[in-house]
Amino acid sequence: MTTPTTELNITGMTCGHCVKAVEGALRAIPGVQAVTVDLAGGRATVQGDADRNAMLAAVTEEGYSAQVAGA
Repeated sequence: MTTPTTELNITGMTCGHCVKAVEGALRAIPGVQAVTVDLAGGRATVQGDADRNAMLAAVTEEGYSAQVAGA
């Protein structure tokens, strides 16, 4: 069985602090198993069975814009 993966496009990140803020917000969501944030690419990869709306809300609450990649 494979772990669900969600790719998010994130705008507004400019530094390492931004990356840490987004990672922390996403890791706090129930069901998230792992998070990788790419500052240069403006993307986050989230592994786990978590609600996509919760992911988008968590990133937005940190002050960034997000959308599900490919949506």
